[in-house]
Amino acid sequence: MTDDARLTTAGSCQLESWTRVYKNSQEQWALPACNPTGNFEITAGGGRFKKTGEPGINDYVLQGKTLFRELNTNGYGWGLAVGQVNHPSVILGPNSLGNTYAYIPLSISTLNDKVIYHTNVGWMRDKSTNEHRMTYGFGAEIQTSERMMLIAETFGDHKAKPYWQTGARYSLIPNLLQIDTTIGQQYNGSSNTRWISFGLRYIPESIF
Repeated sequence: MTDDARLTTAGSCQLESWTRVYKNSQEQWALPACNPTGNFEITAGGGRFKKTGEPGINDYVLQGKTLFRELNTNGYGWGLAVGQVNHPSVILGPNSLGNTYAYIPLSISTLNDKVIYHTNVGWMRDKSTNEHRMTYGFGAEIQTSERMMLIAETFGDHKAKPYWQTGARYSLIPNLLQIDTTIGQQYNGSSNTRWISFGLRYIPESIF
């Protein structure tokens, strides 16, 4: 959920997808992104939510992202992302997405990229309630081997209890195909806020 100060490789696209399973519901997401020009990434995708015994509900996301400083080894990078989510009804959950949102992703590389920290600070406007909220996220990637990475983060907004998430990402094919799994929950939240997720990332070096 905490974004990094990186873009899809120039002239290529990537796909991030995951399934998140709760006690009484589940959701699936697919977010393809392309970077045709080199410093502007466009993401257009969506998710589907379904509570047990109820019809499913879809969300649709459109986002643009650029960098003002590229992340380098033992350096830092930062940028700006702006987007909009359209959904037919209010969906409660740790997605940190309002109808309109913007945030600044900042990433800091340490130990020759073995540990990279990510911070997001942003804003969102929830159309259904006309509320404006400050959003935040803090996370880390810890490279434990050539193919294995541990991930941990906390995120939320200033009007609700934050969420935490931790797990691991494994490269099935280095620089091309990754899988991950995480567990998470709202701090001091009920068991209904607990989840386990399974994800897939396809990141080819070049498409165009």
